[in-house]
Amino acid sequence: MADGGVPLDSDTARIVAEATDLRRLEALLFAAGAPLGMDELAERLPGADVEALVAELEARYADRGVNLRRVGGRVQMVTAPDCADVLVSHRTQSKKLSRAALETLAIIAYHQPCSRAEIEEVRGVAVSKGSLDQLLELGWLRLRGRRDAPGRPLLYGTTRAFLDHFGLDDLSHLPGKADLEAAGLLDARLPPDFQVPVPRGGGEDEEVETGGQDAPEFVADFISDED
Repeated sequence: MADGGVPLDSDTARIVAEATDLRRLEALLFAAGAPLGMDELAERLPGADVEALVAELEARYADRGVNLRRVGGRVQMVTAPDCADVLVSHRTQSKKLSRAALETLAIIAYHQPCSRAEIEEVRGVAVSKGSLDQLLELGWLRLRGRRDAPGRPLLYGTTRAFLDHFGLDDLSHLPGKADLEAAGLLDARLPPDFQVPVPRGGGEDEEVETGGQDAPEFVADFISDED
């Protein structure tokens, strides 16, 4: 029966039924999150010639921005290969530095150039390789040569990128004890004679090789032993 109540002849009824099945197949494929098998489509569209419908839909979408693709006996709608580039999205993902990485960065900034062992002496805990790698990858640290001591340990220092990121003209502009206390970054656990060290470090391109007698002195550890 047509909408107006007029009976349809068999050919017209068949055409209407095929058009309806084709629309339903199209809706199924667009909504599916994975390729659908022919058996599953036949189950969803009882009585329909699924293979013929898939072939027709495949032809209709051959030159569209979305194509019908057959994958291992299953079918799905996918972006046309020549249109894929417009869907590429570039996003900047912000990642927070871990507390361990921040503490490591702060120690190096104030005590540079310093070795991993010297960083651990201040922190009171081991420095994970991941923290140093992350800071090197960000470009905030660089290798500053080796200390002339047993094992010739690598020395780390900050870079121009570190100064730029934190808005510092040079290392002398790092906050002192009063600034850190005002910002709430120092707590009551500090020893009474605690002093924030005066930052050292030459130019960014300076290589350092320090003898044992010139090794930097470190202030008492004021950082918690949480890594």
